[in-house]
Amino acid sequence: MSDTKPDYRSTLNLPDTPFPMRGDLPKREAGWTQEWEDKGIYKKLRAARCGAEKFVLHDGPPYANGQIHIGHAVNKILKDMIVKARQLKGLDAIYVPGWDCHGLPIENAIEKLYGRSLPRDEVQAKSRAFATEQIAGQMADFKRLGVLGEWDNPYRTMDFGNEAQEIRALKRIMERGFVYRGLKPVYWCFDCGSSLAEFEIEYADKKSQTLDVGFKCAEPEKLAAAFGLETLAKDAFAIIWTTTAWTIPANQALNLNPELDYALVDTERGILLLAAVLVEKCLERFQLSGTVLATTQGKNLAPLNFMHPFHDVDAGYRRLSPVFLADYATADDGTGIVHSSPAYGVEDFNSCVANGIATDDILNPVQGNGRYVDELPLFGGLNIWKAAPLVIEKLAEHGRLFATETITHSYPHCWRHKTPVIYRAAAQWFIRMDAETAGTQGVFASDKAEKTLRQLALAAIDETRFYPENGKLRLQSMIAGRPDWCISRQRNWGVPLPFFIHTATGELHPRTMEIMDQAASMVEQSGVEAWSKVSAADILGALDAEHYTKVNDILDVWFDSGTTHDHVLRHSHAEQSAWPADLYLEGHDQHRGWFHSSLLTACAMYDHAPYKGLLTHGFTVDGKGRKMSKSEGNVVAPQAVSGKLGAEIIRLWCASTDYSGDLAIDDKILARVVDAYRRIRNTLRFLMANVSDFDPALDAVPFGEMLEIDRYALSRAAQLQADILAHYEVYEFHPVVSKLQIYCSEDLGSFYLDILKDRLYTTGPKSLARRSAQTALHAITHAMLRWMAPFLSFTAEEAWKIFGASESIFIETYAELPAPDEALLAKWSRIREVRDAVNKDIEALRADGKVGSSLQANVALQVNADDHALLASLGDDLKFVFITSAIDLVAGSAIQASVSTSSAIKCERCWHYRDDVGIDPDHPTICGRCTSNLFGLGEDRKFA
Repeated sequence: MSDTKPDYRSTLNLPDTPFPMRGDLPKREAGWTQEWEDKGIYKKLRAARCGAEKFVLHDGPPYANGQIHIGHAVNKILKDMIVKARQLKGLDAIYVPGWDCHGLPIENAIEKLYGRSLPRDEVQAKSRAFATEQIAGQMADFKRLGVLGEWDNPYRTMDFGNEAQEIRALKRIMERGFVYRGLKPVYWCFDCGSSLAEFEIEYADKKSQTLDVGFKCAEPEKLAAAFGLETLAKDAFAIIWTTTAWTIPANQALNLNPELDYALVDTERGILLLAAVLVEKCLERFQLSGTVLATTQGKNLAPLNFMHPFHDVDAGYRRLSPVFLADYATADDGTGIVHSSPAYGVEDFNSCVANGIATDDILNPVQGNGRYVDELPLFGGLNIWKAAPLVIEKLAEHGRLFATETITHSYPHCWRHKTPVIYRAAAQWFIRMDAETAGTQGVFASDKAEKTLRQLALAAIDETRFYPENGKLRLQSMIAGRPDWCISRQRNWGVPLPFFIHTATGELHPRTMEIMDQAASMVEQSGVEAWSKVSAADILGALDAEHYTKVNDILDVWFDSGTTHDHVLRHSHAEQSAWPADLYLEGHDQHRGWFHSSLLTACAMYDHAPYKGLLTHGFTVDGKGRKMSKSEGNVVAPQAVSGKLGAEIIRLWCASTDYSGDLAIDDKILARVVDAYRRIRNTLRFLMANVSDFDPALDAVPFGEMLEIDRYALSRAAQLQADILAHYEVYEFHPVVSKLQIYCSEDLGSFYLDILKDRLYTTGPKSLARRSAQTALHAITHAMLRWMAPFLSFTAEEAWKIFGASESIFIETYAELPAPDEALLAKWSRIREVRDAVNKDIEALRADGKVGSSLQANVALQVNADDHALLASLGDDLKFVFITSAIDLVAGSAIQASVSTSSAIKCERCWHYRDDVGIDPDHPTICGRCTSNLFGLGEDRKFA
């Protein structure tokens, strides 16, 4: 016999794979994105699903301005994961990325770069170039995140075809009778110099000065009679309470509630008219004492007249404020009397118009820049915010101020400039929510809708699926209470309203619909710039042009994005898409934004929502739940994370976070994600390494011939796959990640793979025992790669390059696994429970230093009769399940394990402690089963 000691390690079937342990993600991911682009993988995915049922996730366009932030990353990754999960389901899952390109932020950027004096056509040209440049930067960042889509053919709202189709969409909404022009108070931002939509308003705290103001009664005899008094001994004043001192110069009426009781109160400053229930509170605020002379209901006080507070100060205010009755005057706070400046409040406007004040007579002294007109007495030319304390001062000076204090209250702000906005009456174009009112353009309603837009939209919401479900109530409440939609803006960079208004009547030109078609054709050829350059004479002819003015307003940018369902899904990308889309997905703020505007335009055009489902996600915050801001120093940039840890870590973080609430991220959270990634990657590497010599076409073992634990493992994988696919079906990812992690660590790492190592490494390379295990591992690897591919896209594709046959994992569909065997699952679930209990006892011995590994332990196990039969059915394979060298079963009652140290010799090859080590004198250091596996028929394994 040779003196050379045999190298038994070389006889083991040790794992081998080129799939590296370290992902080296920051360096390698860019190569994958480039390869996807070079090979046209997205197009190959479409080709692979040609003819299959479509799944269309319509992209809510990010704004083409500035670098993407972590919120953008969350949004795009969620969309990508959903599309990939549907692709793997076998659907033709389409994703066309888009961008919102018109609007004020880009126009502001151009003004900062080039000044405010540029002509309109230059603003448009520079805005178009700026948006193009911004899109290129954002697109590169989105690709870097591993997002697959039609990047070579995205949609942009500024594409000529989309701009043209938007005009046609407006035409369609006019044909349905929903568009009108009217003077109404709308949100107005002085910094924008334009009206704002509801969607562009956010609320923030603002300090304001409250004021209680006295309006002297112009008809004291009538006031006395209304209260059943013969006469009034003093001057009488109706007292109003407001937080907007700047509106006082434009007062035109007072509103009282018809059903509310009002009191006349005799005080040292005259007789005061107040809501009866507020008398005590008001007198305390005014620092007055008083006696109630009489009470009466508000309905008895119309149409009494009171004098403007500056009536006696300047002749320009020598007018009366009549009493109107309105339900919105309440006794919740203030005085129960509301002063009405109809140009600066929707309820005030409606009340005044309903009571006969003509729109031409409505006073509107505040200009678009926030200054009063120069002609306004006392305050002309002043900015309204600076004028407010002067108004209060003037009221006090002339005895009309009864109280004032500073409060902090929630107030509407422009979401772009973060500055306070006001309601301001302006002639604007609106989409009507309810029945027709005065000022409509109904003459163009050739296909009038049978229901109001509010009715259509609320009905459409009922037909929509919401993820999460509470989004339904949120959108319903917003639609139920929203006013008419102001769709016109006084800016340059946007889609025009191609209208001509008669200079005398204010009516649209009778050929408006034909003109809109003409405008759409021009824009389709040369963009919105083409329409900007034409004059009224060019379109109407010189004779007509004398009587018409060209409207220079543009459409609200929310109309741009809100009609993408039409100009993208039905036109520019109709071949790829379907209407309605299967899903819209955005942050929960879009219930009042893109979801909202898309719903209204689709219902106005087609009576239905443009989506079958709406999914909303929360906002990104830091680890302490704080909003991210540069000043706080808590901003997490996706570009920085990709460069340091890899985009895959952002993807896994996104997938593992419950997006229905806010998504917290910081360095500590990302460190935990990195750990989770490593565990998943290491499990995947082990699986791949142990099937490197396995050819399923030649080596696969039929399911019925596999060892029982292998069949159990496949049943468990099938059970998990059913769970995972059910989560994917309702767009849930964090339970998938959680279950995958548990599966890797507990089902595989701590149980199946732990038991399997001995069989994989020590049995014959082509033995049934090893091929059975490899058959299971090969199937599990196939399944697992598909489970993780939607979120761990780079890793799944990297592994697929080694493991798979096709060009991309995303061309594949979910793996076919044998149906779960419920009896087998129940049996092995109980075996695992018993095993866990025994392992605790073995761990106690190991902690005391009495055994080095579980293989050194002998176990005497007492179990009840049912468990005894269960465990005994495994025969001699039981010890492999418990990873011990010997196990003796004893029938008894509860589980009780007696663990002792084996006195047998350790096999040099398999490390089991066995009495038959050295049974073959030629191989004195290995056991009998190793000898059989190496030189004989091989050991007989049936269960484990």
